Amino acid sequence: MAQWSGKSKGTVLGYKIFVYCIKNLGIKAAYTVLVFVAFYYVLTSWKSNGAIYDYLKNKQKFSTFKAFFGVYKSYFTFGQVLIDKVAINAGLRHKFTYDFDGISILKNLLAQKKGGVLISAHVGNFEIAEHFFADIDFECQINLVTSDLEHSAIKNYLDSLGKKSAVKFIIIKEDLSHIFEINHALSNNELICFTGDRYFEGTKVLENDLLGANAKFAAGPFLIASRLKVPVAFVYVMKEPNLHYHLYTREAQFKQRDAQALLQEYCTSVASVVKKYPYQWFNFFKFWNT
Repeated sequence: MAQWSGKSKGTVLGYKIFVYCIKNLGIKAAYTVLVFVAFYYVLTSWKSNGAIYDYLKNKQKFSTFKAFFGVYKSYFTFGQVLIDKVAINAGLRHKFTYDFDGISILKNLLAQKKGGVLISAHVGNFEIAEHFFADIDFECQINLVTSDLEHSAIKNYLDSLGKKSAVKFIIIKEDLSHIFEINHALSNNELICFTGDRYFEGTKVLENDLLGANAKFAAGPFLIASRLKVPVAFVYVMKEPNLHYHLYTREAQFKQRDAQALLQEYCTSVASVVKKYPYQWFNFFKFWNT
């Protein structure tokens, strides 16, 4: 099931090692270090190995051979994404290029002066989106709704590397006061961003098919987005070769107050992205109910 333990891979020490490599040897040299780091995870992370293998073999329909070696490639790609995030936070944004597929959707969304909801997933590298938005005259405050578990020491360390992120964080609270923060941001024509593909024990869930199997999703993002009278879009930032990224935006079409329909459209959208980028699915745990 798609219940996350709250612990992401990586430590502050690991990030510091990569920062040293990036600053002294370059981004590509830091990628070289990943050859050994990814191999280490293959040897030691049996639970996540099994989860990745299941995803590649049974959801992506890879052959046994391709799925087996795909476990290593998934770790390696994840490491590249982390290095890119560190490099960009350290002031090396100029080293990267991008394509933007769907900028008109975001501009039209903001032109309505209602604010808007963006729903992403733990695929690609959405956390660096703001650095690319700045290049395309996209002046808007982004608020990321997250939990204390994901608002970590790693983020604080990355902020210390250079220019502090302009993204504001709205922390989910048991007293639901975050709902008032969300409404306040929307009234200022700001963007609210959720990741829709993880939930925690005790939270309300919705279920839907993703890549041919049933999975559970946190109900909150879909209930909130479907009830607010604001436009909703799905956004992904996917890594491509040679320090290049592709930013995707897709408008969500659903009936107001129909959270299940929004979730279904979200699952269709996520599936289309990971079919194109199979090694950028970064939920390294038992995601599906089967």
